[in-house]
Amino acid sequence: MPLVSLPRQLSLCDEPLCISISIVSYRSIELSTPRHASHNPVASSATSPGAAMATGCRSANSAVGVVTAPHGTVGMTVRTSQGSLPLRLDRAKAPCTVQSFVHLARHRFYDRTVCHRLTAYPTLKVLQCGDPTSTGEGGPGYKYKDELPVDLPPAPSDPTGVRRLYGRGLLAMANAGPNTNGSQFFVVYGDSALRPNYTVLGTVGATGLETLDKIAAGGIEPTAQDPAPVDGTPVLRTELLSVRPSCRP
Repeated sequence: MPLVSLPRQLSLCDEPLCISISIVSYRSIELSTPRHASHNPVASSATSPGAAMATGCRSANSAVGVVTAPHGTVGMTVRTSQGSLPLRLDRAKAPCTVQSFVHLARHRFYDRTVCHRLTAYPTLKVLQCGDPTSTGEGGPGYKYKDELPVDLPPAPSDPTGVRRLYGRGLLAMANAGPNTNGSQFFVVYGDSALRPNYTVLGTVGATGLETLDKIAAGGIEPTAQDPAPVDGTPVLRTELLSVRPSCRP
């Protein structure tokens, strides 16, 4: 689906609509040993952020359904129960993804959600957040297309050259396969090797990296089946208290 430019110049805090709407089932970041989840559809109500975005998309461009946002960056002020997690979103890299993130933040979709997953694999070190159900299956009730990175370097740990380096400090979207982005995202606290199948939409600030290091150092909750897990619920419960654009509308 082609991208169509808006006919007027917008500030970074304006809200152009760029999401192709449909209902989505959801699971977490794919790994060499995937964490499978059920595929119950996520419905959006008439008052949900997903429904609001869907209505706006149809009215903005009913023929195409996709509109680009201007280039530039947007700061996000993220307060968590473990400390500050400031984000810088890059519209040039992923305009639709950034717009969705800002849209959900303005609707307070992320507020009081819990980061449900921490990984400590040698080649995957991320904290995953953005699921209102804390199950790895939740989302906003809509999905949209990938805006995949083309400039990531090869991962040094992958001699085949297939995987790319998602470096420490990157912010990217989790998905359930091609073109299934929703609300779940992950922040990278240690260099990770992944296929370039995950949209990169920004970076984590310096104080955010300190917060991530604190969460990672707390470890992952053990289970009866795995007393020393490398993938699971963080020991340090990390709740997103508020997520807001730093700029003013």
